[in-house]
Amino acid sequence: MNQVKAEAQPVPMSFEGMPRPALHFIDGAFVESAKGGWFDTLNPTTNEVLTQVAEGTEEDVHRAVEAAYRAFHEGPWGRMTAKERARYLVQIADAIERHGEELARIEVADTGLPIAQARGQAARAAENFRFFAEMATRITGETFPVGDAFLNYAIRVPVGVAGLITPWNTPLMLATWKIAPCLAAGNTAVLKPAEWSPLTATKLAEIMQEVDLPPGVFNLVHGFGEVAGDALVRHPKVPLISFTGETVTGRTIMRNGADGLKRFSMELGGKSPVIVFDDADLDRALDAVVFGVYSLNGERCTASSRLLIQETIREEFEARLAERVRRIRLGNPLDPATEVGPLIHSEHKTRVERYLDIGLREGAVMAVGGDVPEDLARGNFVRPTLFVDVKNDMRIAQEEIFGPVLVSIPFTTEEEALQLANGVSYGLAAYIWTRDLERAHRLARRIDAGMAWINSQNVRDLRTPFGGMKMSGVGREGGHYSFEFYTEWKTIHVALGQHPIPRFGLADHAGA
Repeated sequence: MNQVKAEAQPVPMSFEGMPRPALHFIDGAFVESAKGGWFDTLNPTTNEVLTQVAEGTEEDVHRAVEAAYRAFHEGPWGRMTAKERARYLVQIADAIERHGEELARIEVADTGLPIAQARGQAARAAENFRFFAEMATRITGETFPVGDAFLNYAIRVPVGVAGLITPWNTPLMLATWKIAPCLAAGNTAVLKPAEWSPLTATKLAEIMQEVDLPPGVFNLVHGFGEVAGDALVRHPKVPLISFTGETVTGRTIMRNGADGLKRFSMELGGKSPVIVFDDADLDRALDAVVFGVYSLNGERCTASSRLLIQETIREEFEARLAERVRRIRLGNPLDPATEVGPLIHSEHKTRVERYLDIGLREGAVMAVGGDVPEDLARGNFVRPTLFVDVKNDMRIAQEEIFGPVLVSIPFTTEEEALQLANGVSYGLAAYIWTRDLERAHRLARRIDAGMAWINSQNVRDLRTPFGGMKMSGVGREGGHYSFEFYTEWKTIHVALGQHPIPRFGLADHAGA
């Protein structure tokens, strides 16, 4: 592997000073856990303790839900105009931008995301609030006039308290992706962030306090999914659960919330194909393939983790691909030159390395991979890896690895590419590279994926529906589609005249 050139002043691996302990944020105030519990959050670059985090219990979740419930039913939030709520969202966006560098560095410390990419995620977090501030003022209804007799109309109304459960990868951006539409629609929120990456959520709570968001509108409870997350899912005063994370956990959440007939939005796992045909712009396709799976340390739900490469260009493309993967800069996430940093946690590193062993046992060839440099041994680093000679029924081709690992699978015809693309249990994203646009559109329609990009990397348009098919999730968020989840339809019937009403109970039954 090519080494990054030494700098005159090396970037330190550690972070100066220990962040403040991460507290819950309930009813506008930072509080400790009711039972006084704490747990450590670690720096994945060195596995040193960053700080302690309040360990939430069912009692803490109940306090947060009650605060959110009061804020919705008794406070001003649910009765504000959309324009008034939008002003708060814009103020939050402004504050995120003011604290952007701090947020990015906290994200690096807590997740190992390279600093250049963390800065991009902080910018997207602010953009989410600006976008949904505008969308809040565009929520409209429908009218159903009935001649001169009736005017019937349907409006969207907020639902109540939303439970928002976010994952440990890009936690800042994904938290704002849920909080912004939730608040824009007039709901109140209880956020339960992943226990492996709690710190940017705490900073977000400070920002909510900074802009004087009414108490109880946004609440934060840290803790473990089996305790705090489960209590939030089961709480009778939480009708909405939005979850992003692993598919098995999503199933459990839906089961546990079923008795309350809760509404779920589930963005789950993925094993997304990137299909490269021999007529594609191979230079651009190569850039997209590499970025699509190795950015964000490979820990992204929409990662193009399965390369389907046409046999006629397989040898050339895989050779060029291997050379690019070998040159990816693995290292200190605080160094702006770093392209791949450490994985989130030592447990996840072990899981990813287990898949590397599985791939070799299954007969795949590790074209690029191996041990990390000794100076990175303290952290959760995994060298960017490329497997070739992969068959679609191998576990490394079927199961979500969620790390910097790409598998390459050859195909001959368009129909074979389609069968390979659809031959997994997931259906989140797909990427197609070809100059034949008729073929591209044909495939995009037939691939089992909630989203498909043609001759493009994963460029998001916030107006479009985001979500997957099959085991990749339930529901869609983004644009006005978010409001399908975060609002309820209410129909109101207005009589415009004296329409006939049957008159029961006027007959004289005494003489009958």
